[in-house]
Amino acid sequence: MRNLVITGFMGTGKTTVGQAVAARLGRPFVDMDAEIERRAGKPIARIFAEDGEAAFRRWEASICAELGLQRGLVIATGGGALVNPLNRAQMLRNGTVVCLWCEIEELLRRLDSQDNERPLLEGANLRAHVEQLLAARRPAYQAIPWHIDTTGRAVPEISAQICELVEEQRIDVRHPTGSYTIQAGCGLLARVGEVLHEVGLCAPCEIAVVSNPTLASLYGERVEDSLRRAGFRPYLCLIPDGEPHKTLDTVWSLYRQFLRHGLDRSGAVLALGGGMVGDVAGFAAATYLRGVRVVQVPTTLLAMVDASVGGKTGVNLEEGKNLVGAFHHPSAVVIDPEALATLPAEELRSGVAEAIKHAMIGDAALFARLEQGPRRTLFSPPLIARALRVKVHVVEEDPSEQGRRVVLNLGHTVGHALERCTAYMLRHGEAVGLGMVAAARLAVALSLASDPLVRRLEDLLGVWGLPTRYPVEIDRLWEALGFDKKRRAGRLRWVVPTGIGSVTVVEDVPQEVVRAVLAELGEP
Repeated sequence: MRNLVITGFMGTGKTTVGQAVAARLGRPFVDMDAEIERRAGKPIARIFAEDGEAAFRRWEASICAELGLQRGLVIATGGGALVNPLNRAQMLRNGTVVCLWCEIEELLRRLDSQDNERPLLEGANLRAHVEQLLAARRPAYQAIPWHIDTTGRAVPEISAQICELVEEQRIDVRHPTGSYTIQAGCGLLARVGEVLHEVGLCAPCEIAVVSNPTLASLYGERVEDSLRRAGFRPYLCLIPDGEPHKTLDTVWSLYRQFLRHGLDRSGAVLALGGGMVGDVAGFAAATYLRGVRVVQVPTTLLAMVDASVGGKTGVNLEEGKNLVGAFHHPSAVVIDPEALATLPAEELRSGVAEAIKHAMIGDAALFARLEQGPRRTLFSPPLIARALRVKVHVVEEDPSEQGRRVVLNLGHTVGHALERCTAYMLRHGEAVGLGMVAAARLAVALSLASDPLVRRLEDLLGVWGLPTRYPVEIDRLWEALGFDKKRRAGRLRWVVPTGIGSVTVVEDVPQEVVRAVLAELGEP
């Protein structure tokens, strides 16, 4: 078991929350400040007064090095312990690290009401000194994967949320030719080699790690080290980043890299990246040597909750998205939510749109959870698994998109057309969110839903910073809809919501009704 490390500024509740978490998990609890006092034989205030802050920081560093080698602990650090990059790296190597924070006014109230001696605040104007310390430590805190707001929240609620982070999740997915397992858990990037053994890959063999330069610099070494420790022979295959490179030319470049490194059917392709990397690497794996195994290791929320599962692979043509592709189910899907720590905010929002889509299709409780907003909702392994289960249920029922699986395209009919019309300047999740708004408005126009449904959907998208309006040229957008690959006998099929957690499919929608709904997307 990895350690669970709780850090954050003084007064955010690290010790109290840490004790509650340890009790819930049945793990030993270590309070680093208390441990320093025990070993030094005097309170922290005296260490500062008699030996100086440098001596106290040496104690912190020594204990971080020691605890970083242990397992299964719940650790509460001092507020400045993980400001030191080496201390932070030691804790992150074998632990899930959570940073607590709260709004400044509540933090000041807490600190003002506590009797504990805090050497760094002695003789100072409390607000000025707290703001100065917070500003100095902010970059270090931002480097920590998980952040939880404790403002106005009870300890049981906070501790329950933290405990979710150590809950590894497994989902088995059945398809006509076999099955595979989705595994979600913090720290899995460093254990991916073990997972490949579990799914039947035999070392030594070649593993083509397909990624882009940015993600390879962040996670490539960690993944390759894990594969080598497990006896595999990994090599990195780089492709350009971005939707414009989701093309057959990029697939050709992968074929050449596979051949150069001797990939054969005993090995596998490992897709390390977002949906674009997964789609391209999956299609290359499906067609190289008439099919080699692929393992999906998504690093974006969008890929974690959607693109990595279901076996769809493909590339774009100039005329539209995913017009060339194949169904090629992965041997495994390995999800490490800690990769979300480096995800830009706009990419996180893009992934949230797919989670909202799944909630609209089949999980009203997930929709309500997402309504709590980003300050209260963390994409822990159980929450990711919950979003995935909607898709898994549909995919198992219709593995090759002959019937019910079409519901997973909620928001995608208009969304893909918007992406094409904007030369992919709109992110996929932003386009899908707008597509869901259009689908909900279409449902109202067809008397299949009521206005409150549209308002609730738009409110949720707004909470997560996703657009609900976008200026569009109706004629151009209508033309782009003609390239939708879900057309049947030349007619568009529309997936529309009839309620939160319920959708239906309609055809033969009058053109004037669709155009009126599309026009509403551009209204202020």
